[in-house]
Amino acid sequence: MDIIHLLPDSVANQIAAGEVIQRPASCLKELVENSLDAGASRIQVIVRDAGRTLLQVIDDGSGMSETDARMAFERHATSKIATAQDLFALRTMGFRGEALASICAVAQVEVMTRRKEDEMGTFLEIHGSDVVRQEPCQCPVGTNFKVKNLFFNVPVRRKFLKTDQTELRNLLTEFYHIVLVYPKVQFTFVHNDEILLELPSGTEKQRIEAIFGKSGGKSYTGQFVDVATDTELVSIRGFIGKPEAATKNAQQYFFVNGRYMRHPYFHKAIMTAYSGMLTGETNPSYFIYFDVAPETIDVNIHPTKTEIKFRDEQMIFQILMAAVRESLGKFNLTPSLDFNRDGEIEMPLGDLDASKPHVVFDPNYNPFRTSKYEGGTRGKERTVSNWEKLYAVPERPVVPVNQDQPAVLFDTPIADLTPYKYNKYLLLPSTAGLLLVHYRRAHIKVLYEQYIGQLSAGKGVSQQLLFPEVVDLSPDDMVLLAAIADELRFVGFELEQFSKTAYSVSGVPALLNAQDVQTALTNILHAVRETGASATDRWRRQIALALAKDTAIPYSKTLTDEEAKHLLDRLFALPDYRLTPDGKTICVLLSDTDLARKFE
Repeated sequence: MDIIHLLPDSVANQIAAGEVIQRPASCLKELVENSLDAGASRIQVIVRDAGRTLLQVIDDGSGMSETDARMAFERHATSKIATAQDLFALRTMGFRGEALASICAVAQVEVMTRRKEDEMGTFLEIHGSDVVRQEPCQCPVGTNFKVKNLFFNVPVRRKFLKTDQTELRNLLTEFYHIVLVYPKVQFTFVHNDEILLELPSGTEKQRIEAIFGKSGGKSYTGQFVDVATDTELVSIRGFIGKPEAATKNAQQYFFVNGRYMRHPYFHKAIMTAYSGMLTGETNPSYFIYFDVAPETIDVNIHPTKTEIKFRDEQMIFQILMAAVRESLGKFNLTPSLDFNRDGEIEMPLGDLDASKPHVVFDPNYNPFRTSKYEGGTRGKERTVSNWEKLYAVPERPVVPVNQDQPAVLFDTPIADLTPYKYNKYLLLPSTAGLLLVHYRRAHIKVLYEQYIGQLSAGKGVSQQLLFPEVVDLSPDDMVLLAAIADELRFVGFELEQFSKTAYSVSGVPALLNAQDVQTALTNILHAVRETGASATDRWRRQIALALAKDTAIPYSKTLTDEEAKHLLDRLFALPDYRLTPDGKTICVLLSDTDLARKFE
């Protein structure tokens, strides 16, 4: 009996949906890209319950005929390409012909569409690849897609969706990837009957400001410089942030031929151009738009089309790095060399004595005491042992946290000791040797444990602000802040939503400077977002760590003796005082043996 058979279309579509449609954000991407390919100038996205219940996309594009509306939901049915050669000349967002078939396989879909030349439009209803109804209808020019009850027939996939806050942030992130590269198109994003984003037509810089300009008190794009270069290989334009505006939560975007992409290699080119200009763990923001010949790239690598292969990757790397450096140099942000000057550099010599220096040396001097070489004797072989130790870098003794170490004991109580303060370290003699403590990291560790305790107990110490401060946030930050609002209250923040893009802060943790409210909340949101934290305990660890870093002793502060003693007393009371929560060394112990070895 034959055992190989063709799968039904409904099953094949569900399998394809596993790659193309992973979450509501995937539906949003595919539907909005179809609207853009249809030439829409206004696109409205309506979402309910973060896309679980409803994801609706309305556009004023070209619309579809009755036949095209039905054919669009068939696998590999597309208007974008006709032959394999068309894959090398793509200018549209979609081309596979898989998206609509995959969506209708795992959802209940309704579509109304009409072309400009048609008097009547077409209504189509499909449940799990089965056409339920098709009939003429009255509707405006364009297309109205409704995706209801996503994964209604695949309960396992629906079960693995994240919380509404997480899925909504994923929707907004995917939305940003599209709207940032199409500033001439008007976009509206509505969630649960509330308008989160209303983006009018404008320039690229205006679109960036409209999305991310709510994250601080001053103009976001005011910290940018323009990048522009045009070669036969690639045209590059966009904006890069000034080095002094670099932050931990930088926005970094690449686009090629109107399509968002991820490209670590090109990111390295930009970071190389910024080499030596950034401090600490900060990163520059950038929005870079590439325009290349379609035949020089391959977007057909992954269904999401965000991984793109360039034919001339190394050349574009060099062009991008040079363009960024040139832009920074034009605005006097980096030192530049003038290659148009004459080859001879004129230097005023003044009264300098340029005569040949007189060198005095002893030919009989032997720096190697173990050598058999006799001063002044030629022809004899020299034997030098262990010469490589001259260039050895001394290893810094680090106390591993996962090994048994000698206990740090003191002959007298810490309260009676006076630690020596040097630079950013505290030095203490102990029974095991000389202990060096990084005092800022020590304070971060102490505060982290304090905030974790407050989060676990649900009670933190708060100080009231004389005048409540309004903190402006981007839409995705608003969603994330709402998700972690309870944890923030536990550590001392008193928050109240002021508008759809702002929170009013009337109280802050007792140790936080009232002037640092915006920065502290931004750092907390960045830390939670970067780790992809979804469970409450992970949120709490990231909140506690970000807040501890913001309230810890700055390097510029000089500790008094009493402050140093109090800090050490609290540090050594912890069960593990050797490492910070993010794995950085707090204490280094130099044993008597280590110290003696230094003087051999």
